[in-house]
Amino acid sequence: MELTNKEKGLIFWASFAALGAAGLGFALRVLSIVHWGPEYGITGQDAGAIFGLSLWPIAVMMILFSLIVDKVGYRPSMFLACILQIASVILTVMAKDVSGLKWGCFLGGLGHGIIEACINPLCATMYRDQKSKMLNILHASWPAGIVVGGIGYILCITDPTGTTPWNASFWFMMVPILGYGLVFAMIKHYPQDERIEANISNKEMFKEFGGLGAFLAITFVAYELINQMLGLEWIKSEYLSGHLLQFSAILGAIGGIAVGVIVGSKGKWLFFILCLIMIPLAAAELGTDAWIAALMRPQMGDNASWAIVLSAGIMMTLRFFAGVPLKVMSPPALLFVSSLFSMLGLYLLSGATGSLVFLSFVIYAIGQTFYWPTVLGFVAERFPKGGAMTLNTVSAMGLLTIGIFGAPFMGAVNTSYETSAIQQFAEAQNVPSLNEYVGDGNFFGVKYNTIVPSDVYADEALNEEQVTALTNDVSVAGRKTLKVAALLPATMAISFLLIILYFKSQGGYRAVHMEEDNDASAAA
Repeated sequence: MELTNKEKGLIFWASFAALGAAGLGFALRVLSIVHWGPEYGITGQDAGAIFGLSLWPIAVMMILFSLIVDKVGYRPSMFLACILQIASVILTVMAKDVSGLKWGCFLGGLGHGIIEACINPLCATMYRDQKSKMLNILHASWPAGIVVGGIGYILCITDPTGTTPWNASFWFMMVPILGYGLVFAMIKHYPQDERIEANISNKEMFKEFGGLGAFLAITFVAYELINQMLGLEWIKSEYLSGHLLQFSAILGAIGGIAVGVIVGSKGKWLFFILCLIMIPLAAAELGTDAWIAALMRPQMGDNASWAIVLSAGIMMTLRFFAGVPLKVMSPPALLFVSSLFSMLGLYLLSGATGSLVFLSFVIYAIGQTFYWPTVLGFVAERFPKGGAMTLNTVSAMGLLTIGIFGAPFMGAVNTSYETSAIQQFAEAQNVPSLNEYVGDGNFFGVKYNTIVPSDVYADEALNEEQVTALTNDVSVAGRKTLKVAALLPATMAISFLLIILYFKSQGGYRAVHMEEDNDASAAA
């Protein structure tokens, strides 16, 4: 049944609100992560790993629901997402320890995953001739949620009475959650997926995905699931913990070969490459966002929270006008230009002062504006036969790896710089007792020193002036993390440039339409 423009509008804007709720939750976690260390007594890497709990479940649910959403239906799927997000809000607000915080992040991630699994194919199907443009507009809701979340957080922590805790800001999520839940419950008709409408079988869909796509998906899903199980007392294994990535890769290889043989396809190389690019892309966008407010707080004070609101506002505004650059350049070209802006912005932020801080933020915001939705549009245009599976899997790769590599990597780099600064201070000021707080960290075999700065600041050997000086040293050292982060978009820029050159050798970039011959769509 053909949808009316009114029905399309309702579905689109309800989807907008749903993703906005997820963006709101992300912003609140980004801004409140600065409280987790002091309140729960955890390191930067631990906080990053907990933050990752709100991200990797998104990827798992996106992949799983890509397989069943056509049978389950969009309405019940979105209703389940609504329930999970409500539970996430309640658990986070009521959290008294790390366990409650973890469950709040985890359930929020599950709900977000179902939302993305539904709204991305819905948008691509309803607007099949404007996929990149409309996906960019849909994903303007993500920074819109960040703006609302940032303002909500600031209102709570600047409460004149000083009685409002940081986690009370999560109640702001309830407005869009209840709003999209009500609209999706009212909608009676939903569009049929473009792939289903064209009678493309599941086997044909998996040929786009193929053994290569299955290898990546199984590897990273296995890593996260096994990693979570290893946290249980009855299943702990030091050997497996130390070789988890290798073990997961073996499972991925076995699964990838099996899928490749069953469907008779290794998958599309370009799709595989885009999945790999999502690793640094997610780390550059979400991993950096997770730490940028905390890193810039000493330089900007309370304005650090407003800075991320500003960058999100720029991103939201520009995404509404994504059709403008897409008229003069292809999706890979737009992604290349975005990578250059992001690289420059992060590098400048690592050392900017005064008004240059906000200018750097603007450049950084422009850089990451078109990343995620343009990759989705790229995949939707080049691999329409893959349906929800390819569309959601490429996004899932970024979300899976941000929990595995991105956020913990940024946290580990930040902790390493802070620890080094404290050790240098201890030597210069002749306060050897500070070295007693130094511990050992390990990031995929790379060992580094760890420390919880709040513990050091409370050391009785330090006077007030020394604490102030040490706090400043730690803050300056922490900002060096952003210079390391600038290497991520540099890698992406090289990758997208090579893709541009590839399409140029093939006669230029063009979208693949379902009605075209298989030979035409097999170009990539």
